[in-house]
Amino acid sequence: MMDLHRLRLLREVHGRGTVHGAARALGYSPSAISQQLAVLERETGTRLLERVGRNVRLTAAGEVLVRHATALLDGVEAAEAELAAVAAGRVAGVVRIASFQSAFIRVVAPAIRSLATTHPDIRVEAAELEVEQAAPALRLQQLDVMVGDEYDGQPRAVHTDLRREHLLREQIRVILPEDHPEAAADRVQLRRLADLPWAACQPNTGHREMHVRVCRELGGFEPDIRYSSDDFLILLELVRTTGAGALLPDLVIGAGAPGVAVRRPAEGDVGRAVFLLTRRTRTPAVAAVAAALATAATDQTRS
Repeated sequence: MMDLHRLRLLREVHGRGTVHGAARALGYSPSAISQQLAVLERETGTRLLERVGRNVRLTAAGEVLVRHATALLDGVEAAEAELAAVAAGRVAGVVRIASFQSAFIRVVAPAIRSLATTHPDIRVEAAELEVEQAAPALRLQQLDVMVGDEYDGQPRAVHTDLRREHLLREQIRVILPEDHPEAAADRVQLRRLADLPWAACQPNTGHREMHVRVCRELGGFEPDIRYSSDDFLILLELVRTTGAGALLPDLVIGAGAPGVAVRRPAEGDVGRAVFLLTRRTRTPAVAAVAAALATAATDQTRS
């Protein structure tokens, strides 16, 4: 009989592409994972992995086994959730959420507060994580729910094995020092901000790509990005204290942003979608958390 733990290791190696990547994700040594997979190959009587350069890939037999392993592990997860609910007499279990910063503050935290009242037997574990890291972890059952973002013109990868649900749409605002000459208008002409220093997220992030694209396409200039941080609250403070400009979404602004001017670009609107990802089969606990997140997102659009 094949061991579920070894099947999980095989699926992890497949998802990460390397034994070392799986080892880092799971907290094992590469040799320990290799030994367990060797046992699995002896149990099945066939090779499951083959080396391609520094990476590994599944053999045809390995692909068959991973496909069945996913179904088996999903079944175990559903059984554990159902047993927890039966024992508690109501929906129960652990649900692990990952979210980017501003949605964590404005959507995830209020949802957790609500769940403490409506579903006290659901233990929510939440962490800040970007989409690029969270989606693979969701697929590998290291997470149960992921809140992600998608800027206009920058579509995220489509995951056919995951379930996506729209939460809300935000506008991207031009954030200026409140005493900036262009802040007097309701809509700011980006082309008049070509000489402004800017604060944006780190290179190779969706926000940085959006920032550069908007300045080029709508403003007709290459932005002078002097300050970089993946913390939106730091970017907001940089505008307030250094005289820089920024392009930030609604969730960052929240109920208000004292000390800065919040305006829309005159050349056209730019937006960002916030969405939810789960595996296609949702346990009752995951469904309850997803509903709470949707409600919290709706509350944000009304505020």
